[in-house]
Amino acid sequence: QVIKCKAAVLWEANKPFSIEEVEVAPPKEHEVRIKIMATGICRTDDHVVTGALVMPFPIIIGHEAAGVVESVGQGVTSMKPGDKVIPLFIPQCGECKSCLNAKGNLCSKADLGKRSGLMFDGTTRFTCKGKAIHHFLGTSTFTEYTVAHESSVAKIDSAAPLEKVCLIGCGFSTGYGAAVQTAKVEPGSTCAVFGLGGVGLSAVMGCKAAGASRIIGVDINKDKFAKAKELGATDCINPKDFNKPIHEVLMEMTGEGVDYSFEVIGRTDTMSAALACCQRNYGVSVIVGVPPATQKIAFDPMLLFTGRSWKGSVYGGWKSKDGIPKLVGDYMKKKFVLDPLITHTLPWTKINEGFDLLRAGK
Repeated sequence: QVIKCKAAVLWEANKPFSIEEVEVAPPKEHEVRIKIMATGICRTDDHVVTGALVMPFPIIIGHEAAGVVESVGQGVTSMKPGDKVIPLFIPQCGECKSCLNAKGNLCSKADLGKRSGLMFDGTTRFTCKGKAIHHFLGTSTFTEYTVAHESSVAKIDSAAPLEKVCLIGCGFSTGYGAAVQTAKVEPGSTCAVFGLGGVGLSAVMGCKAAGASRIIGVDINKDKFAKAKELGATDCINPKDFNKPIHEVLMEMTGEGVDYSFEVIGRTDTMSAALACCQRNYGVSVIVGVPPATQKIAFDPMLLFTGRSWKGSVYGGWKSKDGIPKLVGDYMKKKFVLDPLITHTLPWTKINEGFDLLRAGK
């Protein structure tokens, strides 16, 4: 059966979301239709609105959510109607090179590089006013119902509170994993986290969980410092308070630079600063924020020649279908908290207000 429901449709870039009635087709083979119960707003979604992340319009975005399986298509074996699930913006097909390699997690089926806005079969499950509406990263969570491929859905603990664990769908797992999984922060090490939004705070939590002795938060919004300290930051600095480049400030604070740095904003200037503030021989800098389209970085190769490593981290380095349920399990065992990452809870028809809060740094 086709389901008619409400969704927040983006008809074009730089325009507000429009709450529309959409038709959601039933799931095809190896697909799952999900009733979305809670969804977070992530900066990556805003990049689509502004055009920094180029996607085809019209589109239903959103990719950080939790819900309940409404129906399953033919051949689906890993879940059934009624199961609690988290949609995965990076699938885990289990067959491509990245899925088969112990070090990999960027499944070749992911729409992150192609940005087609379509299901695996090249079609869409959404229509509105007679027009086909594109999907976003195989998830599309700003809607009451969505359809995703089975490899893009993780079944989670039936007792998990969906309004909290939806954050494990992107923000928390991305930041926390960048520290514990991609960088593999060691006990006693020194870390710097550039950007103290939800993902940056999750990176701070990851550094703390890994036993870092010093965690320096860097942000131009000092209102974010109190929460960063509550979650494990030992120092917080505002680049606007100094007359010199921030990497020099960090070098002076730490003697020879930090062991690990994380860029959790998605700006090329801060990516360069994060690399430069690392210890020159064994420092590791991780790019976590989505880089802006069309921009390039020019940097002195001597920064890498002396031994520094520069890495990227997608989805915190977790193999999605395996890793996300384990993180939900860890949350249920109280190994980390999620409440401090939730600043506002709005009815989803107020989605435009939610994005205003995001852009205001609130």
